Amino acid sequence: MKKYVLAIMLLVVGVTYAQVKVTGVIKDSIGNPLEMANVIALNKKTNALDSYGFTDAKGRYKLTLKLNASYSIKASFIGYKTSDVLLETKEKDIVKDISLKEDATLDEVNITYKIPVSIKGDTLVYDADSFKAGTEKKLGDVLKRLPGVEVNSDGEIKVEGKSVGKIMVEGKDFFDGDTKVATQNIPANAIDKVQVLKNFSEVNQLKGVQDNSDNLAINIKLKEGKKNFWFGEITAGVGGDNRYLAHPKLFYYSPKYSINLLTDLNNIGKMPFTRRDYFRFTGGFRPGGNSGTGFNVASSDIGFLTMQNNRAKEIEAKFAAANFSYSPKKTWDISGFAIYSGTKTELEQGSTRNYINNGVTETTTSNSTQDSNLGLFKLSSSYKPNANNHFDYDIFSKVSNQKENQLFTSSQIPGSISQAQSQNPFSVNQNLNYYYTLNDKNIFAFSAQHLWQDEDPFYNAKLQQLSFANLLTLTTPSNGNPYDVSQNKRVKTNKFDAKLDYYYVINSKSNINFNAGLTSSNQKFNSSVFETLNSAENAITTPSTINDVDYSFNDLYVGVNYKFITGIFTFDQGFTLHSYSAKNTQLGSVRDDNFTKLLPNASVKLQLKKSETLRLSYRQMVNFTDINSVAAGYVFNNYNRLYSGNRNLESSYSHNLNLNYFSFNMFNYTNVFAFINYNKRINSVTGSILPINGGVEQVSSSTNTAFPNESLTGNANLQKTIGKIKGSLGMNLSLSKSTNTIVSFRDTDNNPNTPPVRVEEERDARSFSQTYSTGISSNFRIAPNFDFGYRVTVNDYNQGGNANKFYTHSPYLNLDVLFLKNFTFTSRYTYNNYKNETQTLNNYSFLDLDLTYQKKDSKWEYSLEVTNALNTASLNRDSTNAIFNSSSTYVIQPRFTVFTIKYNL
Repeated sequence: MKKYVLAIMLLVVGVTYAQVKVTGVIKDSIGNPLEMANVIALNKKTNALDSYGFTDAKGRYKLTLKLNASYSIKASFIGYKTSDVLLETKEKDIVKDISLKEDATLDEVNITYKIPVSIKGDTLVYDADSFKAGTEKKLGDVLKRLPGVEVNSDGEIKVEGKSVGKIMVEGKDFFDGDTKVATQNIPANAIDKVQVLKNFSEVNQLKGVQDNSDNLAINIKLKEGKKNFWFGEITAGVGGDNRYLAHPKLFYYSPKYSINLLTDLNNIGKMPFTRRDYFRFTGGFRPGGNSGTGFNVASSDIGFLTMQNNRAKEIEAKFAAANFSYSPKKTWDISGFAIYSGTKTELEQGSTRNYINNGVTETTTSNSTQDSNLGLFKLSSSYKPNANNHFDYDIFSKVSNQKENQLFTSSQIPGSISQAQSQNPFSVNQNLNYYYTLNDKNIFAFSAQHLWQDEDPFYNAKLQQLSFANLLTLTTPSNGNPYDVSQNKRVKTNKFDAKLDYYYVINSKSNINFNAGLTSSNQKFNSSVFETLNSAENAITTPSTINDVDYSFNDLYVGVNYKFITGIFTFDQGFTLHSYSAKNTQLGSVRDDNFTKLLPNASVKLQLKKSETLRLSYRQMVNFTDINSVAAGYVFNNYNRLYSGNRNLESSYSHNLNLNYFSFNMFNYTNVFAFINYNKRINSVTGSILPINGGVEQVSSSTNTAFPNESLTGNANLQKTIGKIKGSLGMNLSLSKSTNTIVSFRDTDNNPNTPPVRVEEERDARSFSQTYSTGISSNFRIAPNFDFGYRVTVNDYNQGGNANKFYTHSPYLNLDVLFLKNFTFTSRYTYNNYKNETQTLNNYSFLDLDLTYQKKDSKWEYSLEVTNALNTASLNRDSTNAIFNSSSTYVIQPRFTVFTIKYNL
């Protein structure tokens, strides 16, 4: 590793050596500095663009040029004539000021040459070819090379530290509600420009009255040969051990309509769409709002096992997706998509659990198979007959069929444990929005959203020992047969949200917003337990095992916000008055919780420069649980976890304080973004746990704690580009403090005739997670490119005085090499050292290799891909809760090699 670091350092020194700097100030005709003016240097001999930049707030620019060369220095700014200055470089740095003359006939700068980065208002435009090195395959590869842009392993995109919420191609939505599908499927060779749309709003009428500073979208401009023509690629591959890959995809874009067709079938561990993607895929919907009320409908499933790092012992994936848009006329757009994902997965892991109460150590093994079929569908319509009216309607549906079978062993429970679960949930979400501008002073906005959701999880367990069998009044099996217990559950949700906003524009720097809204939800929860004895089902009729719950929640609110700008400050403050009503009906009685609450909110933003902001915000919130936490009958969470809701739960109250800083400096190519968020929850809902068998089995519930729960999270990231080298430093911190109630029954008087006394112990839990990272990467056109970094993760857990700390050190090195004109070699290497405070628990590395051959201008491409080249067998993870600390080893797919052929359409 030291040799790699030394080689990279020498390469950086070599790149930055033997160059000359050109600096100066760009002003208008009367001497005022111009901020964010474009400056480029064209080599007169090669006609290549050797350097480019932007001016800062003082009009300063900086270029790095070659020695002893002739350049044409072009400076441009909207509304001014482009200046062309001839410059000869020697061996000394040069200072050159430039003056631009106004040109009232130009609305924008007309440029006949490509600028790598340009700024037009709130739009940041990257010329993709200026950053490509020739090894990029997909959109995500291109985005990673752009200054200020990050793409993580889940396909999530951040620009200047802010998340991108929408991807468009030629102005048309590309699978709205997720960016992963775009980053992993849009071909890199089709991309001409990447437009980052800051302060993005799909409703022009609200741009001047709403704060959209956190809203970002990306629009991909295609190359001319990709418009009005079908394009795409067909990929197929085979490997040893019956490995296969098939990945055809087609795209078509025209001004009137677009079609995208994506497919992927493979058993080589590539997951085009995971269960996690399915649940987080919003379809562009943003549930709830900023009224100050937290009420989210939770999932009611048992909880399927999840993959680690999208890896498993065996994965077979099927994926198909279609996206379309159609414009019958200029004022009406129709769009939609359909996604299918089918996966068959084998999971194997071993765990060691250390129980806090009694020091018991439990070792477990788990072998699971999963079969998931997931579907998503969306249809949208947007109608804008004129500038004053805007009407939107969307319908978004999710359906699935999921099964899991698990064979489990425990050192604390005799025999093997068999678990099976299945579910076929579906949901339909509809959204309607209407925006009306009466005149320049009065704007109205109405939105309504309806959710219908039906969940039907089924659970079955077969095991020799069940410590809470008496609670469920189960019959003890005879002849050594295991317990065979099952649970049916059905949860139906009908939720409606509506809000009306009225904006009165006082002047160009201030407005006032009056709003009124409603959230109304009704949920029904039914569950029952039955056992199988001698092949016959026997229903358990004990009231504590049956749920028949009706839960209604209503929130009526009115609010007002006043926003104004003075100097560099933007103030936005207001309050919302809520009338809450929560009612749950079960066990033959009704419980009501009705109250009113005034919730303030405030924020102040400092616009330090055009590309530098500091914002402080504060909001009070009231949070409610959904029906899953109030249903009092017992339900299975696992073979050893029984849960009973608390019908007397109350709402919780929270203070939320957030501080953000963003700086995107194109003058010196330095980007800084950071945030700190503090949350304090009062009367929050926490766990009440009764350990059985030393904690190996548990009966839990929920309760409101008298102790405040607090969390503090922070993030800081620095990026710096010098020539073709980009470096970064990052830090993530998360500190949380909470309280759990541990229940036990104790013999306090040593009298066998006296029943044990129930004792409740409040146990504090503290978790402190830290991640520190640094990286350096290159973006050369000819030389090999590298991406080298080091990441350290520290997880510090303290449960009631029982402390554990785990460390993961993860250096990584990625290489992209273009050689012999037609060959491309890429490697992805990560090393992981997983340890506690005393010893290393596991070392594991991942290395993926790819060798590709493609002749220039040929449509055929041939690849040899090696996955998990080091044949790593497993990876590790750690976790903690109020009862135990756990460390797990997770088995992954072995090494295999696949040969693929791709034809570019």
